[in-house]
Amino acid sequence: MKKIAYLFIILTLTLLGCKEKTKETGNLTVVTTTTMLTDLVENIGGEHITVNGLMGAGVDPHLYKASEGDVSKLYNADIIFYGGLHLEGKLVEIFEKMRDRKTTVGLGDLLPKKELIGSEYFASNYDPHVWFNIQFFKQFSDTVTQTLSEKDPEHAAAYQKNNEAYQIKLDSLEVIIKEKIATLPKEKRILVTAHDAFNYFGKAYDFEVVGLQGLSTATEAGVQDVQKISEFIIENKVKAIFVESSVPRRTIEALQQSVLSKDHEVEIGGSLYSDALGNKGTPEGTYIGMFTYNVNTIVNALK
Repeated sequence: MKKIAYLFIILTLTLLGCKEKTKETGNLTVVTTTTMLTDLVENIGGEHITVNGLMGAGVDPHLYKASEGDVSKLYNADIIFYGGLHLEGKLVEIFEKMRDRKTTVGLGDLLPKKELIGSEYFASNYDPHVWFNIQFFKQFSDTVTQTLSEKDPEHAAAYQKNNEAYQIKLDSLEVIIKEKIATLPKEKRILVTAHDAFNYFGKAYDFEVVGLQGLSTATEAGVQDVQKISEFIIENKVKAIFVESSVPRRTIEALQQSVLSKDHEVEIGGSLYSDALGNKGTPEGTYIGMFTYNVNTIVNALK
């Protein structure tokens, strides 16, 4: 809390004491938080915007703390897109205090609450990992398009055209992953991961999802959690469990050792991208590539 308060003081002084800088390109300057949102906004904005993503590959948004450099980016932004639903827990206070000065859009906060997955254990009462429902991500795309168009009506037609093209790609993605998932028998659709990031995925594609940690990686898994899930794995003959790129491997490795200690075997089926995309410039560095990779990894390991 002290860190957030300190950064907000810096931001306030900057807003009160500095003149707005002249943009060299004339483009809208957009700040995004997670890599998923950075990829989305770049697809919609194209050449007409400059995007500054705060988080990189493998970065955990639940635990992310803003730096002084981030505050400078936020100050110079025309629009700020963030996940919402308390995904970026340590940044929420900053976003809330900036609403009167900046166009800030919490994309997850705009989704219909009746369609969200609730949780009595998470501060927002809703699971924030909504990007694993492609239909929600399509709504994100529409909201980004609308926001950019309102802020920059001169290029509204270009934003709309980009959105239409991206929506077609998202529809194609859904067809491809459904075909892949259909090759996995329903009784084998049990997904055990490091934390509860895949509940929307499970709901959309008929997987039972079990996370060792809670919805936020700030929640630590205890010995009882490990024992309970290891028994579940043995009882349901789960073939593989999965680490996550933004969560330390030790949590899943401890679970694997617990299963092995009971004279049963379970493989680590691979590393999934949950709260962040892969490295920029790789297929997994895009939302579509990440989703495709995850599904292929899950299905191939559980067969």
